[in-house]
Amino acid sequence: MTPAALHALLVAVAAARRPVVLIDGGAGAGKSTLAAQMIDAWPGAEPAVVICTDTICPGWDGLAAAAAAVPTLIRGGEVTSWDWEADRPGGPLAVDPRCPLIIEGCGAITAASSELATLRVWVETPQDRRRERALARDGEIFAPHWQQWADQEAEHWRRDRPRELADVVIDG
Repeated sequence: MTPAALHALLVAVAAARRPVVLIDGGAGAGKSTLAAQMIDAWPGAEPAVVICTDTICPGWDGLAAAAAAVPTLIRGGEVTSWDWEADRPGGPLAVDPRCPLIIEGCGAITAASSELATLRVWVETPQDRRRERALARDGEIFAPHWQQWADQEAEHWRRDRPRELADVVIDG
């Protein structure tokens, strides 16, 4: 994302009493990169907290559950994290309902989370490029689960229509 485009997004967010940014897109689209860029240029005195939906996704079949938990996080409720190394539930995760928040990851934008957000961003990247990036990042851990995850993404996109709910669509 260009510095000018990033600045425009952040200006829109800065006016909110409690900014909440949702960044959605497929695996490897560039969501985490965009979130990091936003944090580096965050306009407010209070830094935003960044949460990736992977943190609350209960395993390789849990995208829908992670998406359903996003509104609870936005409201400041407690959800259960996921320990990927142990492949089991982790500890509780809660966010101060007053702090600025960026939630990035597959499943971040749904109708329920969208109504609680200041800004909704969809990151559009072709599947072959996303796969290349995701496997370069996560290697052999992700490779056997790529299709399983892609099927869940497709269901999320069909059911929740995150691209259509987005305020901004960017090229990842």
